[in-house]
Amino acid sequence: MVLLLAAMVVMVFGNVVLRYLFDTGIDVSEELSRYFFVWLTFIGAVVVGRQNAHLGVETLVSRLGERGRKLCMVLSDLFVIGCCAVFFWGTWQQAEINATNYAPITEISMLWVYGVGFFASIGLGLMAALRILRVLTGRLSDHELRAFAGDYSDDEAHTLRGHLE
Repeated sequence: MVLLLAAMVVMVFGNVVLRYLFDTGIDVSEELSRYFFVWLTFIGAVVVGRQNAHLGVETLVSRLGERGRKLCMVLSDLFVIGCCAVFFWGTWQQAEINATNYAPITEISMLWVYGVGFFASIGLGLMAALRILRVLTGRLSDHELRAFAGDYSDDEAHTLRGHLE
């Protein structure tokens, strides 16, 4: 992600400088920076999913007990898996079309751009499935269950202790 972001910054900043100083730009960098942004967004979604940091509404879940929280967690993860399956299927259906469409400037197959749907759907779906498995086998940590309900008090205490030491 850092490399994609750095490349985007270099390409966009370079184009701004070239347009300002020489009234020209590099067309390839415009196209590639757009594609890098797409990949950066989807890779970021998977990374944030791994850290359980996606937006959530904990108003109801925080009022439930342990069993209710686990039920909500499993239900939300089943919903995530369903969405990932639809996303994967849509990417699969479009793959042949995207493989034969080429970018106007770089002439790379658009499957390299839109194929990120495979990565994101598999990554997020596997993480949700593994979390369901941890819930069902009793291996879900108390910290993860509290974080699902919006309780990050352990994180704050740990961070505060780390700063004081």
